[in-house]
Amino acid sequence: MKVGTKSVIFGAHSFLIHPFFVAAAWWKLYGFPWDPRLWAACFFHDIGYLGKPNMDSIEGERHVLLGGRFMGWVCGAKWRDFMLCHSRHWAKRLSKPYSKLCVADKLAFVMTPAWLYLPMARASGELAEYMHVASARQSGGQFSNFELSLLKCRNPEVWLEGLKSYTRRWIEKHRDGCADHWTVIRSTEPQPEACDGGGY
Repeated sequence: MKVGTKSVIFGAHSFLIHPFFVAAAWWKLYGFPWDPRLWAACFFHDIGYLGKPNMDSIEGERHVLLGGRFMGWVCGAKWRDFMLCHSRHWAKRLSKPYSKLCVADKLAFVMTPAWLYLPMARASGELAEYMHVASARQSGGQFSNFELSLLKCRNPEVWLEGLKSYTRRWIEKHRDGCADHWTVIRSTEPQPEACDGGGY
């Protein structure tokens, strides 16, 4: 079973757990998600990880496509773009704004307690990959010296706190939709689908 599939079933993007944290994060940021399309977005935005051999390389980055196509088919182009641009890297590579779902997704990560996140990410194999590529994430990403020191640690709990600290600051800076100058494009392969931001 590939790491992306394991992530969606029982890992950090578990279909049974992660969507509820995203919904809770949306509630905290923007108010209760009354629109059923928002709930669909919470549940299907990461479904494209199914079958992916990695989480952070180009195959993993393309996970946005499946959920975007699904929402586009069911709810229209605005919601397709809302889903596609929940990835700040995907939106950045297209020179498009990230959607509010991106901010809620980041806050969901912060809100997920370490005692839950780490066992899930370890069981799926994601944790090893995330920690392995941590050095690449640190390049030009507006990390503080304190966060860099935590991210260099091989202790998962310490490493996770460093990443959460950075993510909290990104959320604080970008929750209202300002331009994202922090995110560094990790890969250069051109993408077949664009988005117009489509923020809900």
